[in-house]
Amino acid sequence: MASLWRRLMAHRAGQLSAAFIVLLAILGALAPWLTGADPNRLGEAIMQPPSWAHPFGTDDLGHDVLAGVVWGIRVSLTVGILSALAASLLGGLIGATAGFYGGALDLAFMRISEMFQVVPGFIVAAVIVALLGAGMPQVIIVIALLAWPQIARVIRGEVIRIRQLEFVDAIRCLGEREALILFREIIPNALPPAAAVGTLIVGSAILLEVSLGFLGLSSAEVVSWGRMLNSGQHYLFSAWWISFFPGLAILLTVLAFNLLGDALGAALNPRTAAR
Repeated sequence: MASLWRRLMAHRAGQLSAAFIVLLAILGALAPWLTGADPNRLGEAIMQPPSWAHPFGTDDLGHDVLAGVVWGIRVSLTVGILSALAASLLGGLIGATAGFYGGALDLAFMRISEMFQVVPGFIVAAVIVALLGAGMPQVIIVIALLAWPQIARVIRGEVIRIRQLEFVDAIRCLGEREALILFREIIPNALPPAAAVGTLIVGSAILLEVSLGFLGLSSAEVVSWGRMLNSGQHYLFSAWWISFFPGLAILLTVLAFNLLGDALGAALNPRTAAR
C-alpha cells in the first residue's frame, strides 16, 4: 500500500486531481458556514454580474451563484461517489462469482452485462427517473444499475487470473471451502485494479446527474449544478455567469476524477511500477 501511494503521488496529475477533490469535499462539507444555511435564499440583487459582494454574480431570482456552486458540490460528490460504490459492490459480486465458478453462470452474467452496456444509458436513466421520481436515491440507484458492468468485467478478469495461482490451489488442498476462498483470498487481491475504474465511474455519474438535472429530472428542493445550468440557459449572452461558473465546476470536477483514475491505473500497472 505504501509503494502504491508513492507511485500515485509521483504522478503529477494524480497529485493535483487528488488535492482538488479533497478541496471540493472540504468546501462541500463547510457549505452551510461558508455561504449560509439556505442556498435558495432570494436576494434583492437580481442578475448582478460578479462583484465583491457576489463573486460569481446572481441569477434571475437573486440567488447567489457562488452559494449554488458550493452547495452543488454536495449533490455531485454524493451522487458520484455513492453511485460508484453501489456499482462496485454489485459489479464486484457479479464479476467475482462469474469469474470464480465459470461455466454457464459466467456465460449468463456476461451476456447480461453486455445487454446493459449496449442500451443507451442516458435515455434509460431519464425514463426511469421520470417514472420513479426525481429524488437523489432514485438517481443513485439508476446510475449504479447502468455502471456495474464496467466493474464486473474488470473483477471477473482478475478473479480468473488469481484463481489459477498456486497459493489458491494450496488453500484448497487445506480443505478451505470454495466460498471462503473466493471472499477471503481472491476478491481482496482483485480489488486494486477495479479502483481505477471506480474512480472513472464517479466522473461519469456526475455527468449523468448533471444531465438529468439540466432536463429538470432532479429534486427542485436541492441545489445542483445541472439545475443551475438549466436556469441559466436563457441568459447565456445577457448573464453568462449564471451558467459559466457551474459549467466550470462540472468540467474541473469530472476532469479531476478522470485524471485520478488514470493515475491510479498507471500506479497499479505492473510495467509502470517496475520502472
